[in-house]
Amino acid sequence: MTVVTVFHLVGFQIPENIKFLIFFLFLMIYCVTICGNLLIITLVSYSKTLHSPMYFFLAQLAMSDMLLSTDVLPNTLHTVLAGNTIIVSFTDCFTQFYFFAATETVESLFLTVMSYDRYLAICKPLHYPLLMNHRLCWTMIATCWTLSFVTQSLHTFSVSRLHFCGNVIDHFFCDLDPILHLSCSDTTIVQLETTALSAVFAVIPFIVIIVSYVYIIITIFQIPSITGRQKVFSTCSSHLTVVFIFYGTIVCIYLVPKRVQSWNVTKLVSLLYTVVTPLLNPMIYSLRNKDLKNVVGKSVRMFLNLDVSRHQNVQMT
Repeated sequence: MTVVTVFHLVGFQIPENIKFLIFFLFLMIYCVTICGNLLIITLVSYSKTLHSPMYFFLAQLAMSDMLLSTDVLPNTLHTVLAGNTIIVSFTDCFTQFYFFAATETVESLFLTVMSYDRYLAICKPLHYPLLMNHRLCWTMIATCWTLSFVTQSLHTFSVSRLHFCGNVIDHFFCDLDPILHLSCSDTTIVQLETTALSAVFAVIPFIVIIVSYVYIIITIFQIPSITGRQKVFSTCSSHLTVVFIFYGTIVCIYLVPKRVQSWNVTKLVSLLYTVVTPLLNPMIYSLRNKDLKNVVGKSVRMFLNLDVSRHQNVQMT
């Protein structure tokens, strides 16, 4: 049996006349994604007004978004520039799959932790400082990162042990389904592992998020004033928007029957959660969160004032 040592990533079938346009579009998306998420991490780290559990978890989500985008987009840029098909080694392909699976898992867990944080803040405000303390925050974050990377390393090892009869992956990155399509081994065990991991790290977290927001909505409706309701809901509206985008795309790609999808449709939907979601997350939180907007505005004003002061000092000298 021939041992597969390289894979051919097909990527997108892009006409030659718009190849460079698509390349610069993806490059711009990557740069904006990195800068946007890095800005959130920087603001949360250095602004005292953002030193709270909600923004601590947001900074962790931004880190996972940067990791996901860096895992997928550079290869995508390569496929676009190289004429839609590139050759990647066996090790590189499974390394990319490992980091993709781990970051998707950790994002799901982070969104769950953030929903629990919002539940405590809104439904149990008097006990919130005691329950959501510094130690618990770090414990939950460390658990999310560790669980995600350890479990996905075991899963990736299982997939990599399969025998492959082909090496052409009709996708723009090394995802599980295109890889399994090339296997000539019995994939029953791998499929069972995938189902179990999906249940533990996607279905159960989604249920926890839904239950949390049911309690949150009930609590919000118990607030007598409309202004009070709007103020409380605004603290979790950004997170709820991100949850809908994240799980909505996952449902589209993994729960819609495969016979209904073509590989082109799969690629386009995959773009949503690998490229678009990491780009939108910082924008959603920045535009819909008053605290972040205030800190950004304050930072811009300080920079402009500093620049004006320097200019005046130069003129005086």
